[in-house]
Amino acid sequence: MTMTIFRCLNFSPRPPSFIYQLPCPFIKSSSDCFLKLKVINHRLQMRRGCGMNHLRTLSYASSETPHMFVEDDIHALLQILPGDLHDSLQCESKKAQLLEVILDLGRLPVARYQDGSDGQYLRNTEVSMKELEYAQNAVGEFGGDNRAGIKGTLHRISAIRSRKGVVVGLTCRVGRAVIGHIDMVQDLLDFGESILFVGRPGVGKTTVMREIARVLSEELQKRVVIVDTSNEIGGGGDIPHPAIGSARRMQVPEPSMQGRIMIEAVENHMPEVIIVDEIGTEAEVHACRSIAERGVMLIGTAHGERLENIIKNPTLSDLIGGVETVTLGDQEARTRNCKKSILERKAPPTFPFLIEMRERHYWITHRTERSVDSLLHGKKPLVEVRRRDNQFKVVIERWQTED
Repeated sequence: MTMTIFRCLNFSPRPPSFIYQLPCPFIKSSSDCFLKLKVINHRLQMRRGCGMNHLRTLSYASSETPHMFVEDDIHALLQILPGDLHDSLQCESKKAQLLEVILDLGRLPVARYQDGSDGQYLRNTEVSMKELEYAQNAVGEFGGDNRAGIKGTLHRISAIRSRKGVVVGLTCRVGRAVIGHIDMVQDLLDFGESILFVGRPGVGKTTVMREIARVLSEELQKRVVIVDTSNEIGGGGDIPHPAIGSARRMQVPEPSMQGRIMIEAVENHMPEVIIVDEIGTEAEVHACRSIAERGVMLIGTAHGERLENIIKNPTLSDLIGGVETVTLGDQEARTRNCKKSILERKAPPTFPFLIEMRERHYWITHRTERSVDSLLHGKKPLVEVRRRDNQFKVVIERWQTED
């Protein structure tokens, strides 16, 4: 059940976007909630500029302890879908939990939701080529990574092509700006040290990058530059989405150029913080190392679910200090009670903190240097467990043995 608590006029042909308020700890009363929504709406309006005239509605989902705000602008995504799918999803009770819509040629269209349930068929007729062409024309040109965005939103459209280069499938992923999610790592930002996030696709890594960019640039007054390879963090179009605050965004023409643009960002724009999504190549890992050595704070994500995945990945292992084989002398091996050939970390980690995003509200925090050394020596590292309880308050359990 959604209750409207604040409205204002602006000027745009786009349909209204919604901000849903989810439970969390820092808003104590309904008056605080109203004030927070006014501030958010004012910032969004100022960043989007004047010259807009649609009715903007700010809403919150009923809950006992309101706190986190989610802007999804989902209507813009629904507009690129076939008319019957648009109408079906518009009336869907779980619309606020929509994760993505799958359109594959000759198959039934599927909607997936954040609750982890199986995909839900949206109708009993297959997707046609005409419908795919309509969606493709509505989105515009796809980049070299077969991704595109909708201008002024955070939504991501990814294409599947045939051998002839024809689009035969689309993944329409909902992009959301979550304001308030940062309290899971607010204390770590105060250290000013680099943080690497790992987790499976869909767990919310990019959403966290976006909110960190806003908090660092506006609340902590840092000079923040986002290297945005697929426009996932800052949204489609040349004007960044207001969800990133006053952070600056550098777009990347081709995915292979991400590492070069990272170095360019440091050399040309004097950032205090660099934010980069999906570190995956040797050039990007080298760029991260170079940036860290210049004293710039890095916030990034990498492919993998756990720290062990990064250690075993020969390309990404340099992010956590790298791994090398060391041969011990007989006496040293006896002293350590181990084999003569062992694995050791060969350098300080590029990212002093590493966070495993196991679930959206269940994170494992590593002090990278200590955890890597423990794992290489066959021991379980001591970690911090960060989670939300039933009231969505953040609970931090310090120095637990990792399960």
